[in-house]
Amino acid sequence: MNKDWNAQEYSRDFTFVHRYGEDVLKLLDVHPGDTVIDLGCGNGALTRRLADMGVQAICIDASADMLEEARKAHPELTFIRQDALDLQVDTPADALFSNAMIHWIDADRQPRLLQRINRALKPQGQFVCEFGGRGCAGSVHAALRRAFEKRGRSYDTPFYFPSIGEYTPWMEQAGFKVTYAILFDRPTRCSNGDRGLREWIRMFDKVPFRGVDEATEEDILRDAEQQLRNSLWHDGSWFVDYVRIRIKAIKEKSL
Repeated sequence: MNKDWNAQEYSRDFTFVHRYGEDVLKLLDVHPGDTVIDLGCGNGALTRRLADMGVQAICIDASADMLEEARKAHPELTFIRQDALDLQVDTPADALFSNAMIHWIDADRQPRLLQRINRALKPQGQFVCEFGGRGCAGSVHAALRRAFEKRGRSYDTPFYFPSIGEYTPWMEQAGFKVTYAILFDRPTRCSNGDRGLREWIRMFDKVPFRGVDEATEEDILRDAEQQLRNSLWHDGSWFVDYVRIRIKAIKEKSL
């Protein structure tokens, strides 16, 4: 996964991630006693919601820092450190839920991810997910690319943002029947007032800045803010032009 997390800052300043994820939970058709994998559970906020539904939540994340936060906040739950690309459970689950995680997996590794998810589910098991879709944060990435190129640097994002037409065929090849899919705009307000955009970039878009010295990073961030202020700053806050893809699928065949 293309990400190192500042777990405490994430839990403090980026609560919108799990708040929006609560709406995705409504796609799950589960009953008390069912087992549900929360893949990419992060700080455990949505895992807690799953547990409140009466299901047995299997909480999995690759980040040790995130899991430390999750265990402190929800000591009554069990969290497992495991990479999504190596997903393996002792007993197949009734459903798998994933929020804001899949876009961190490189495109060429998506078939492996979907194969692992298939094998972690019972026949007719549900797969419900939401992640960044085609064009997500497009204005921000375009501004950063211009700022990098002005300074003779290349800008490569760590994200995979597919369309429905690109992603659902892969799901079908991995043995799933897609029953619901939508791509939609969701402008998302940043915390921290005037610093909100740069804090969002520093949290979620670290990879392009590796090897960039502090002064140049500050210059690039200032440049991006100047480019985007007319379009993404209003009502005293920065808004990132999120696009989300939300999917529900059923496991039709085993791999």
